[in-house]
Amino acid sequence: MSTSTTPTPTLPDDTLPKHTPEPVAALVAAVASLREHCPWMGALTHASLVEYLLEEAFEVAETIETGSDEAELRGELGDVLLQVVLHARLAQERGSFGFDDVVQGLTAKLVRRNPHVFRPDGSLQDTFPASVDEIVRKWDSIKRAEKPERGDPFEGIPQALPALARAQKSLDRAERAGVGIAGSEPAAGDLVGGLATEDELGELLFSLVAAARTRDFDAERALRGAVRRYQASHRPANADSPPAGS
Repeated sequence: MSTSTTPTPTLPDDTLPKHTPEPVAALVAAVASLREHCPWMGALTHASLVEYLLEEAFEVAETIETGSDEAELRGELGDVLLQVVLHARLAQERGSFGFDDVVQGLTAKLVRRNPHVFRPDGSLQDTFPASVDEIVRKWDSIKRAEKPERGDPFEGIPQALPALARAQKSLDRAERAGVGIAGSEPAAGDLVGGLATEDELGELLFSLVAAARTRDFDAERALRGAVRRYQASHRPANADSPPAGS
């Protein structure tokens, strides 16, 4: 689908098993061999991999949204998995943690944060909640218990998110934290109220960006500023402010 992908060197076909009962272990071993014997792969760092991680994630989204076939999706998911394995391998080489630690930590988090499905030992509950709202309430309460010092509902929203995604995430967080959400301008409400599909919304947003461009306005920068102002006005007084430039 994309012409720009991580230029991952490959091992000769005869060095890789045609079938293995432990495909994840084979992947981890292959990446370890590449790190040791391939100069390009061996030179990678966490920082140099960031662009590939973002690119591969966006390619998965594009594959899903454009209705590509299952083989395409499988391949793109594999590219994302490679990024995870690579980052874990880099950490393992400096004695910090390995891929197994990542998997074990994720599994423990899933069990801990989903008591509506799992008992503390990981076994299944006898009954399960009937509504998504109940699940979300439990999820939020568990996360608050894990990090009681977190008084800012916007903490944890990546500063590097595109402005539109960050705006939506901020509104979701504010609503779930009960700190209120912004009311849309009447004109904006009327415009969106007349739309029937997300495609129409996309065309409206694109037209707005095009109009801003004629005034030499940077739409992305403008929305980043609006999100910062919104977060500041809806942040509890006792919450720490985010780092400058966020």
